[in-house]
Amino acid sequence: MHGINQNRIKLSQLRTLVVVAEHGNFSEAALHLEISQSAVSHAIATLEEELGVPLLARGRHGANLTPAGEGVISYARQVLQLLDGMVEEANSHRGLKGGQVRVGAFRSVATHVLPELVAQFRSRFPDIAVTLIEYFDALEVERDLRAGKIDVGFMDLPNSEDFETCEILRDEYVALLPPTAEVSCPQLTWKQLATYPLIFETPGNACYLRLRNYLQNCGISLPIAYEIREDSTRVRMVAQGLGAAILFRLAALPIPPEVKVCHLPVPLERVVGAAVLADALHPPAVFAFMNMLKETRLAAAS
Repeated sequence: MHGINQNRIKLSQLRTLVVVAEHGNFSEAALHLEISQSAVSHAIATLEEELGVPLLARGRHGANLTPAGEGVISYARQVLQLLDGMVEEANSHRGLKGGQVRVGAFRSVATHVLPELVAQFRSRFPDIAVTLIEYFDALEVERDLRAGKIDVGFMDLPNSEDFETCEILRDEYVALLPPTAEVSCPQLTWKQLATYPLIFETPGNACYLRLRNYLQNCGISLPIAYEIREDSTRVRMVAQGLGAAILFRLAALPIPPEVKVCHLPVPLERVVGAAVLADALHPPAVFAFMNMLKETRLAAAS
């Protein structure tokens, strides 16, 4: 008679014993465990061999615990309960049942994209707190992400190799024309656009730099009549007939029905993505948030 080697007793064997006892036969236990009936039989047989006692009495009416099995199974259940407790404790420290994600985004994304994403995340991880910080400009998001003031930042892509990113959406720049504009959309010519005073971005932000470089690359100089910081103000000025504006579509929402929306002569779009600092030690809650964004993007692409 050999001594019992505890290292050879497997959790899968204990789990199989408990499931067989609960269902009363091997075939239903196999269905529950999603393994073959022969695998169930092997697990029980090897456990009985190691313990040196019969645990189940097999018969025409199923499998029933022997007196030894009755004593052993109570310990098996305790072991499995302790394992569940260990996993739950680890999850709480991993942030899946606690923790915080600080998310920063510029206004259009914070208004039109983030609420749905955060609601989806909270439904999956209700114990993780999500803090939202709205910025005027993507450059401010990048600054605070580098400084560690936020965990996840929504910004324009491509970006620095300092960040690990996930593409979220592509947003087209459009020309907004006043209600009196006599043009046949959907696409403008430069000559048509130049007939309207341009309601432009204020200097120094990411959108201003992108539009300025875009016009320079196209070899175009448009008459700038106003430099306005707020997107909604520019849209309202267009609606009042004060000029034309170039905005990405998401920032222009909601677009008044009387405003005419046209494609630019040369297409221009921005790619918006979520970013975290590369090679940084992020809490598990941040990884959970980024994984959800990647799954969302894949679902949208499919």
